[in-house]
Amino acid sequence: MSARSLDALFRPNSVAVVGASADPGHVGAVIMRNLLGGKFLGPVMPVAPDLAEIDGITCYKSVDTLPLTPDLAVICTSPDSVPETLRELGRRGVGAAVVLPPGYAKLAPEAKRSLQARMLEAASPSGIRILGPSGMGLVVPGIGLNCSLANRDANPGRMAFISQSASLFTAVLDWADTKGIGFSHILSLGDRVDLKYADILDYMASDPNTRSILLYVETVTDARSFMSASRAAARNKPLLVVKPGRKLWTLFPPGPSEGRDEVYDEAFRRAGMLRVGEIDTLFDAAETLARARPLSGDHLAVLTNGGSMGIMAADALLDGGGRLAPFDADTTTALSAVLGPNWQRQGVVDMGVDAAPALYAESLRALLRAPGANAVLVVHVPFPGVSPEETARAVAEVAAKTSRTVLACFMGYNPAGGEALHILNKAGVPTYATPDQAVSAFVQLARYRKNQELLMEMPASLPDAYAPDPDAARAVVERAYSEGRLTLTDPEAKEVLGYYGVRAIASHITEDIDDAVAAADALGYPVAVKIISPDIPKPFDVGGIVLDVPGPEAVREAAAAARQRALDHVPGARIEGYVIQEMGRRAGAHEVTIQARVDPVFGPYVIFGQGGLAARVTRDKAVALTPLNMSLARDLVCRTRVAAALTGGGGQPAVDLDALCLTLNQISQCVADLERVAAIDVNPVLAHPDGVTVIGATIRLSPEPQPDPHRLAIRPYPRELEEKAVLRNGRPVLLRPIRPEDEPAHYDFFKHLSAEDLRFRFFGVVRDLSHTEMAKLTQIDYEREMAFIATAPGPDGRPETLGVVRASTRPDNATAEFAVIVRSDQKGAGLGRMLMEKIIRYCRGRGTKELTGQALMENGGMQGLAEKLGFSVVRNYDDEVAEMRLPLQESPTDGTGRP
Repeated sequence: MSARSLDALFRPNSVAVVGASADPGHVGAVIMRNLLGGKFLGPVMPVAPDLAEIDGITCYKSVDTLPLTPDLAVICTSPDSVPETLRELGRRGVGAAVVLPPGYAKLAPEAKRSLQARMLEAASPSGIRILGPSGMGLVVPGIGLNCSLANRDANPGRMAFISQSASLFTAVLDWADTKGIGFSHILSLGDRVDLKYADILDYMASDPNTRSILLYVETVTDARSFMSASRAAARNKPLLVVKPGRKLWTLFPPGPSEGRDEVYDEAFRRAGMLRVGEIDTLFDAAETLARARPLSGDHLAVLTNGGSMGIMAADALLDGGGRLAPFDADTTTALSAVLGPNWQRQGVVDMGVDAAPALYAESLRALLRAPGANAVLVVHVPFPGVSPEETARAVAEVAAKTSRTVLACFMGYNPAGGEALHILNKAGVPTYATPDQAVSAFVQLARYRKNQELLMEMPASLPDAYAPDPDAARAVVERAYSEGRLTLTDPEAKEVLGYYGVRAIASHITEDIDDAVAAADALGYPVAVKIISPDIPKPFDVGGIVLDVPGPEAVREAAAAARQRALDHVPGARIEGYVIQEMGRRAGAHEVTIQARVDPVFGPYVIFGQGGLAARVTRDKAVALTPLNMSLARDLVCRTRVAAALTGGGGQPAVDLDALCLTLNQISQCVADLERVAAIDVNPVLAHPDGVTVIGATIRLSPEPQPDPHRLAIRPYPRELEEKAVLRNGRPVLLRPIRPEDEPAHYDFFKHLSAEDLRFRFFGVVRDLSHTEMAKLTQIDYEREMAFIATAPGPDGRPETLGVVRASTRPDNATAEFAVIVRSDQKGAGLGRMLMEKIIRYCRGRGTKELTGQALMENGGMQGLAEKLGFSVVRNYDDEVAEMRLPLQESPTDGTGRP
């Protein structure tokens, strides 16, 4: 992405309308009317060969005849003319184009794809960026720019709204106008031939005029860049999304190229976004997140002068998944001293209908001191003689002195007006028309907090002994594929999973009953007998499985009976043999199911839930995108109802959750590593106090001859970039990408840095880093940032970080900015140069054009190292900063060897 080009789109100084028209119904006329009717101060230049002027504005015959080069162009000509128009605009130096060709929507799909390819080819030489084609265009209210087909302007505000839906674009403008909601940007992406969600999110994340980003998403086509940009944006400002289809897909499953809704839901959650159900909820949630203080938990206390309203609010809270605040003894005593003995309800404080403003203030202070209350909802019911304005003022004064969130619902007042609401809003207290709306807002805040914690959570490390063997597993898969088989046998599936450390009970495939008896004798009794039939994917459903078979004769009887039952259910079915396996019962075991699938949009994901026959009734399951870690795996388990049983209770022991989470990681790693694997079913799985036992396993392969090696939406840890090296002093080190679990070692690393080294690295005084700050250093997105650490065992045997180099790459990969620091007691061993050479090789290998960095003028060591490595160093004595630049790619030539 070119920052210059997106500035041209969102902050243009001049606009050309190619295909401007005087016909009121033409797209070119609507664009001209909106541009001229707004407050845009720059020149608007219509290009219309057959017209002399439009509304008194001189028209130009062609792009070449424009008196100045516009930053932005709006193309309103026929679809076939768009590619050539883009070439002309690109040659002229135009940075961006909004493409709204009339008649485009009526083109056949093949014609649209052909036109889009020609548009990209035409835009490529100049780098002009394209919004569209189709859609509704763009509105930037802050500068009065309306390059849209909407029939109204928008109010300025601090929210950016990005819509994939053209119809919703105008509906939201109308709806927002009635609510008094303003925007920093509104844009319709259209068919996304060039600019996609990721490009826009990258821009909005750093835009100072945008406080929150709202999305309406129907489909995502570039999952990895979408997730990368979303995760980066969500760390800086609230990112909310509406996606339709939550209920529809339960009735009509998505097509083969459409992602499943539950996977979209998980992707939004994993990116730190908040998904809401409706458009009005979207804007309410955005306002709440912008105004409310951060939550530290999901316990809400309700303070009201109407007991019934308080109970209704509590019901809504519990229904929404929130929790009522528990009151400790000190809180109870403080409230009783103010209100007397009759206020007490669990989490709800009823002050009485005639409560005076002073009573609101005293009660609110007591609740805000309560350790169990993460937020307080104040519900006020009108009562004669009690001033709502004075009550609001009392609440606002207390709320201004706390770091906790206070929400307010003043019943009977118009949300758009009223002095009481104005007082609260001015004080930054979010207000709502009903208790249900207020509680819904709190639940959204709690969900958003959970998603943000997930984004910043430091994961537990995998066991040191975990060492998968993907090459051996891939060999099993490729052998089956080369034989024309897309389903592995049960032993093959277990062998593949075994290379990832998954424990499974032994099983044998046999072709006839005599072989089945021999296999059972070898395993030992009792055994399970299961038919093998390509025509019966679920043998249990047709009586094709017999358990606890005690001996040889019983095996013969069980095999024959299972075969007959299967044929009775599916006449003519091919029975190709039997699986004989040992029984896997364990004391205190719970049956669960683990699956892995490949979503057509977001790639591999893992499903966990209740197993056995009960799963068909409860449909208790949750999904998580790969790659996983121990923390994400535990979160996946805890999002299911069966988790309550797994943690013990009622006299039952708890299962080994660490072993279960490790198994989830192993299966996640398997489907992530093996591109040819399309599905894994591990069922049944027994989770018990001693670990996890896999009874059955199935692996299905993709029929695609060339599976996508980049199908993961989140780039996994790049193990291939690990490199062993030896320092000048003979100490061996491992150079590898940083991992989230390096956070503790990184804290220790900072303790070994001198004040001067910290100042050289951060250009100022650095105090202790918070977890959030450290998470940003260790939990990086390998798609757009890289940090290599040098690590080696310390005196106590634990790994310690000796140095780190990082490069943050622009989304267009044109430049990357580096920073490097070596532990103060490790200097002189050549580690700094080693790290710099590592990051140079990496950036050059990924096609980055230039590596840049800055150093304080006092930091002569860094400048000297840069010069030795080929950097040009330009010293700015006024700013006391040295600029370092290193070209990484050879300059293109004109064919004669000259650049």
